[in-house]
Amino acid sequence: MGKLFAWLFAAGKLGKLFVSGGSMVISMFVYSLTFGWRYAVGFVLLIFFHEMGHYLAARNRGLDVGAPMFIPFVGAWIQLKDMPHNVHTEAYVGFAGPLVGTLAAIACYWIARDTDSHLMLALAYSGFMLNLFNLIPISPLDGGRITAIISPKVWLIGVPLLVALFLYNPSPMLILIAILALPQLKAALQKDSGAAALPEGYYDVDVNVRVNYAVFYLGLAGFLAIMSYELHKVLQP
Repeated sequence: MGKLFAWLFAAGKLGKLFVSGGSMVISMFVYSLTFGWRYAVGFVLLIFFHEMGHYLAARNRGLDVGAPMFIPFVGAWIQLKDMPHNVHTEAYVGFAGPLVGTLAAIACYWIARDTDSHLMLALAYSGFMLNLFNLIPISPLDGGRITAIISPKVWLIGVPLLVALFLYNPSPMLILIAILALPQLKAALQKDSGAAALPEGYYDVDVNVRVNYAVFYLGLAGFLAIMSYELHKVLQP
């Protein structure tokens, strides 16, 4: 009987991996219909590296986390089965995704320079833009989770950025993000920043940690903005 339970448990974990891998392959297929299979594979892998940054950071902090799930033209996410117990853990897990995703984009950029590959240059640009978008300081984007360690009120800065993006390029995805962000924005406007729904002392963190994350966040956002702008100029016909 014990062996049967062990087999069922292993089969369940294997099934989840198949579902995760299947969603990844489906995303590649859907993207390939519009952009070609080479770009589709590279782009989904960039998303995969981004999500694995979150995954590894969550595991490093002892959180139970599921494998990445992909939805074409929406992105991907990892399911946190254990929620962070403090804002430092939330920011740590949130920052890891854009950081690893940026490293993957830099790798594409280096390969593009060495091989003069237009495809790799386009992937590098997409990677930089993808991670820059995720740094918009509004929850549920990574930027919202990172800047929560500075102050939840920083999320209010993300509102005009989200509106400007929608006016520039209307997208249902931006509407979905806005809907998901409403509860967090409401909490940010309140004096206690929604602390009643969180563990006691959730936002208690040393000022040096806040400053460090602010510097890292602004540095990464600035780097991604510069690289996105420069590659956009290069890729223009």
